Amino acid sequence: MNYAEIINGSYYFIDKTKYIYDLESVNNPVFLRPRRFGKSLLCSMLHYYYDKKEAGRFQTLFGHTWIGKNPTYTHNTFIVLKYDFSTIPISKNFSEIEHNFNRYCNELLISVQSAYEDILKDFPPVQPEGNASTNLSVWLDKIAITHSIQVYVIIDEYDNFVNQLITTHQDHLYREITSGDSFFRTFFKVLKAGRQTGAISNVFITGVLPITIDDLTSSYNIGKFITLSPTFEHMLGFTKEEVNHLLDRIFHDYSLPSDSRDQVEETIKNQYNGYTFVNPEGEKLYNPTMLMYFLDLLCEQQKIPIDLIDLNLRTDLSWVKRITGSNPKTTGEFVHELTVQDTIQYNRNLLVSKFNMSQFFERNFYPISFFYLGMLTKKDEFRLELPNLSMRAIMVEYFNEINHMDITTDYGAVQEEFGRNPDLHMLFSKYWELYIKKLPEAIFTQVNENFYRTTFYSFCSQILFSWFTWNIERSYPQGRTDLEFVGKYHERFAGLRWIIEFKYYSNTEWKKLKIPLETLDLQEQDTSQILRYGENLKQEYPQARIQMFILYCIGNIGFRIFEITKQHS
Repeated sequence: MNYAEIINGSYYFIDKTKYIYDLESVNNPVFLRPRRFGKSLLCSMLHYYYDKKEAGRFQTLFGHTWIGKNPTYTHNTFIVLKYDFSTIPISKNFSEIEHNFNRYCNELLISVQSAYEDILKDFPPVQPEGNASTNLSVWLDKIAITHSIQVYVIIDEYDNFVNQLITTHQDHLYREITSGDSFFRTFFKVLKAGRQTGAISNVFITGVLPITIDDLTSSYNIGKFITLSPTFEHMLGFTKEEVNHLLDRIFHDYSLPSDSRDQVEETIKNQYNGYTFVNPEGEKLYNPTMLMYFLDLLCEQQKIPIDLIDLNLRTDLSWVKRITGSNPKTTGEFVHELTVQDTIQYNRNLLVSKFNMSQFFERNFYPISFFYLGMLTKKDEFRLELPNLSMRAIMVEYFNEINHMDITTDYGAVQEEFGRNPDLHMLFSKYWELYIKKLPEAIFTQVNENFYRTTFYSFCSQILFSWFTWNIERSYPQGRTDLEFVGKYHERFAGLRWIIEFKYYSNTEWKKLKIPLETLDLQEQDTSQILRYGENLKQEYPQARIQMFILYCIGNIGFRIFEITKQHS
């Protein structure tokens, strides 16, 4: 999270400095992104760029970057006040939270005043135990009078500590902090006043959710939300071009086998790509922290990691449960729809820059809330979708929890049996026995192929993670496959690729056919479809051992599997 450490340590760095230039045209920008999208590093970069005392290191820190070659006249001209509100401890007591806030802000101001002693030597001392807003107000007034220098304010994770109050069901404290003449509202009033006097050159704010700044209302009504601006859509997150450049460097520096590159690219695209915050037709973004988790282990272990999902990602479930937990019925409906469809409708008029806490927990706002948390992303102008396999896995995990499904104790035996005999029929039979048969009957009135595909993937990813990665809806010239198993290049099933197409009959549809399950025949159109996929895959991976399967699922009644060979054509 420290820009200077990255540059001085010769770490891998994707240059986003052009956005410094773009930000200079925005007054008081407020930029929201989900957790683990690089907001803190962006704030650190701005700090080093604008901080006057870092002027002597400008060429070292920025000379090789876009902004270093195209600097603005404002670089290294300000005192920078960089706040990180995620470090403020919360409490069950309002006075203690206020004390923690005051202490943090005062210590920062004392530190900055000490660092700029030559410029601020005649300034009144900051009262360590005083009110943070009062200290800041006196300090900014002095700057406005002397015209000695301006202040650039950065607030990283502006809503972090108040969000913790929401997730821990301390709504009364949240309302107290964001209403009336609370210390938090007063602090933002001081920032607004500092902009009016000219003491503050600009205020850059990052966070996750827009609810806190909306609830501050008139205390800080000067913020310009750039979250949904096309100009800044790619300011955080990695594009495909940026990832390809990064992989080029890593594969060279760590002497990774070149024939593993395609599988690595497939894996990271499926697990960490898929985010579109503004233009659903535009380029999708990789979650940078999730990607770096993978690449760090890839470099260290010289192979695809066993666990593809950072365990910290599952902490997002606390937010999900808090949002939906107040109404079990609507929660079940919402999670069920996402698990079945992977997408959900949303009202584009609700995808606004600001909304308050009461709206945040309303059923029709669930999709919007999940969008800001990074659980959903834009599919088109009418629907949001789960962006990648990592998020699908988390959604299925929540679906299982709602339906009281706990089958992890049986995973070891299934893994052991598969290791001896990699047979799809055995694997799907175990999934059907341990999972499908345990689900409530009512669920099967609304399922489809995607439900089996997603839950079967989730089932397998918790059993076969040592040996396989997976593709869902991989694109080919003639369409997209449902599910593919890909043997990791360095494990026992290297070179093995399964293509599985799911077909579905509801319980009602099946009963109308009035035929025994064992007499269900393979459909010709299904065969020709999967054979085309197999031909396309063979062209890409001539050495792969490809097996193709058509899998018919009949509600919760049963299933049939057909292995397809060229003889079926």
